[in-house]
Amino acid sequence: MEYKDYYKTLGIEKDATQEEIKKAYRKLAMKFHPDRNPGDKSSEEKFKEITEANEVLSDPDKRKKYDQLGSNWKQYQHAGGANGMNDIFSQYNRDGSGGSYQYQGDIGDLFGNIGGFSDFFESFFGGHSRQRSAGNPFSQAQASKGSDLEANLNLTLEEAFNGVQKQFTVNGKTIKVNIEPGTHDGKKLRLRNIGAPGNRGGANGDLYLNIHIIEHPFYEVKGDDLYYNLDVDLYTAVLGGNVQIQTLDNKKINIIIPKETDNGKLLKLKKIGMPRSGNVNDKGDLYVRILVQIPKKLSKEEKKLFEKLAELRK
Repeated sequence: MEYKDYYKTLGIEKDATQEEIKKAYRKLAMKFHPDRNPGDKSSEEKFKEITEANEVLSDPDKRKKYDQLGSNWKQYQHAGGANGMNDIFSQYNRDGSGGSYQYQGDIGDLFGNIGGFSDFFESFFGGHSRQRSAGNPFSQAQASKGSDLEANLNLTLEEAFNGVQKQFTVNGKTIKVNIEPGTHDGKKLRLRNIGAPGNRGGANGDLYLNIHIIEHPFYEVKGDDLYYNLDVDLYTAVLGGNVQIQTLDNKKINIIIPKETDNGKLLKLKKIGMPRSGNVNDKGDLYVRILVQIPKKLSKEEKKLFEKLAELRK
């Protein structure tokens, strides 16, 4: 397993602020996003790397954990992760209640990295067991249900918008999970009898998948509505014009920029947001946020023109 330098991946210093992290991620994501580089595998891999780096560094808790590991990450790895477990179901830890046992460990090993992140990420930030007392398997003769397990399932916003089928293997059994269109971050899916094996012939526990939607470089979700940050040059903002954007279902739409549009103005496009309750024909709205880009490195002639314009406005 290779150590990942997330700061180097985003091209930032270790003391970077959250705003600097967000800015660096957005800049790189716009450059390497698959929609802008169709069929380019190297760009796709680069996009995964910067997405993973942003996933950790933009989360204060994950960033703190990552920073604490530092050069000690190999010792962590050699210890077998959080619990030093070689066989995911062969060892149990006492919960301190005087006889009850719980399964604890990194459930990422079950899925072969279902979230699309690297082994390094999954080792430190992957799924975990859903803590549940299963009774002492060594002292009770009766059958008992196995422990419930819990893991994170990472989706791109495109997958959450359009719906997708995810496939992975648990204990040699292929599992397919259908994600309905319009799935939101934080949703929990329950897969019955896919958890830890039961004791003495008891039923398997259940598996809970926590849906996590990876941050998108252009879109953000608020309820059933989508927000799109659109960079517009100063001249288009002043004079008006048309700008084309790509939707999450891979369609092209034209955005009409009214003349004299202010920075931060929201343009509302009805029924182009997230599908509601899996219904692709019933959607929220799309709000396009105008971000006016001020021209840089002006020539002498350009500066004179702006100065002249400033005089005319007095």
